Amino acid sequence: SGSRAIRVSGHTVILNWNSRASEIVNDLLYTGKKETVIILAGQEPKEIEEEINERLSSTLKEEINNVREESASFPLFKRIAYRRKHHPQNKVTVIVREGETYSTKQLNDISISQANSIILLTKEYQNEICQFGSHERREVLEKGNANTLKTLVQVAQMTSDEASADHQTIIVEIEDDWTAKLVDRIIAHKEKLAKCRIIPIYVNRVLGQILSQFSIMPELNTVYSELFSNRGAEFFAKPQGGKDDVAQATRQYMLTHHCAIPLTVMQTSIGKYAFSVANSNEDCERSAEEEQPALSVKLNMSYQMLPKNIVIVGHNSKCQDIMNGFSSFRGEHNLSEGEILNITVIDDEKSLEHFDYYREYPYVSKTVVADIYDAELIKSTIEEAVDSHEGDTSLLILSDDKAVTEDIDSAALTYLIYVQDIILDRKKKDPDFDRNSIDVVVEILNPKNFDVVHNYSADNVVISNRYISKMVTQIGRKQALFEFYSDILTYDEEGATSYESKELYIKEVDRFFDKNEIPAKCSARELIWSVFEASPQNNKEIILGYTSSNGKMTIFSGNQDDIQVELRPKDKLIIFSSH
Repeated sequence: SGSRAIRVSGHTVILNWNSRASEIVNDLLYTGKKETVIILAGQEPKEIEEEINERLSSTLKEEINNVREESASFPLFKRIAYRRKHHPQNKVTVIVREGETYSTKQLNDISISQANSIILLTKEYQNEICQFGSHERREVLEKGNANTLKTLVQVAQMTSDEASADHQTIIVEIEDDWTAKLVDRIIAHKEKLAKCRIIPIYVNRVLGQILSQFSIMPELNTVYSELFSNRGAEFFAKPQGGKDDVAQATRQYMLTHHCAIPLTVMQTSIGKYAFSVANSNEDCERSAEEEQPALSVKLNMSYQMLPKNIVIVGHNSKCQDIMNGFSSFRGEHNLSEGEILNITVIDDEKSLEHFDYYREYPYVSKTVVADIYDAELIKSTIEEAVDSHEGDTSLLILSDDKAVTEDIDSAALTYLIYVQDIILDRKKKDPDFDRNSIDVVVEILNPKNFDVVHNYSADNVVISNRYISKMVTQIGRKQALFEFYSDILTYDEEGATSYESKELYIKEVDRFFDKNEIPAKCSARELIWSVFEASPQNNKEIILGYTSSNGKMTIFSGNQDDIQVELRPKDKLIIFSSH
């Protein structure tokens, strides 16, 4: 408390406050060590403190319940010991200061030159005034963010000073092209790699890529929720020297390390790094005797992604980036015998006019003018889209981030009610109706609305802001992940003659293996190794886990020899691959 200078080092500094910030603090609960966070923002500390306390309390309560469930079947004395050992603790110290984020004195007072990472958030505009005033203010903010630039210049100057700590990370959120161009200039002028590194996070672009991938492969929502977090399995980066043969280096690592899954080796702007998936750094380093599994499999070398039918309902400021994500996927995967994407868009007239009714996208087959009150039109359009195409249909329900605060997520919930009506009506008419033939991906902006939507039987509730928060937290500790994330979220450009970029894919077990020759029960290590060996040299496929037909996800983290896998035809593999 108070306004005196704080002398601390190795901490995290958050400048400004928005709806993504509390999740950054929350994810620090899972780093396994004590963390200190100092927040400097231009609003009442009490408001921020209450939001943080609410988020952390919710997480700790959830973790306590998980521990209780895990130990429920244990004998009494073992149950007590287990709960004591695994009882979650809040190891995060948070200090909130009210002030100007570009004030030299106030930045010095929070020891910014000795921080491990500095996170510069976009100052969020609360739409608490009338709709007209809100729209007018947002139009100004969408042109560019001078506050971000002013603060970044000051922070970059202080962290590049000789007296500052080495290898500091400055992460800056960007939401518009004008700000992005000027941030690039600041990086060129101010960044000193030995002292600080400035990493721009293009919020709308990242979320657009994520939402387009989830629409195509809904299971990725669950996968990314874990891998982008400090909780459970996650991505790790380690400096890598030696040979350039990535496949050979990966193969050798698999033979001698059974608690981590090697993914790739990339040349980043800060050096060459090897990337892997594991529970901890210790698991990445834990070696074992070289042993080659005996399991052999045959893969379907002509495997192709199936055509995808998607219905988009509503709009937000990320629509352009979502469509860019679809275009990239289509450019890499479009089928020679036909279109791989078929998209129907349902939205109000003003928004459809703004996007010229999506005419520039040849895979958008239909646009329908409707607002939230046109229930029958919306439902009939969705049903027609489902009935007129084979295979599953994904429904992407978007939440309008330009709505007045009290209306945030309201339209998305209304659309969800309509979708559930469709599903229930079909189930009544046909008891054998496959509920999983309709995948519902709902974007939620305010985390407080998660329970409302989740309890309404939504398959994939995407709290979009949380993904940015999780990425920011991890990049703040592992800088090399920035370029790795950029790679896995972006498909190769249309017309590419070779596949350079690697992404996460969801592939059906019954189509992935040759002539349905699904491997018998085996260990996770045997499965990972055999698929890697059987895949072509120019596209080594690496299995990270699988999702069962009931939706349960398993990531192969921990000792792979101890994980028994028995795949069934309707299960889906989680694969790191270039195509």
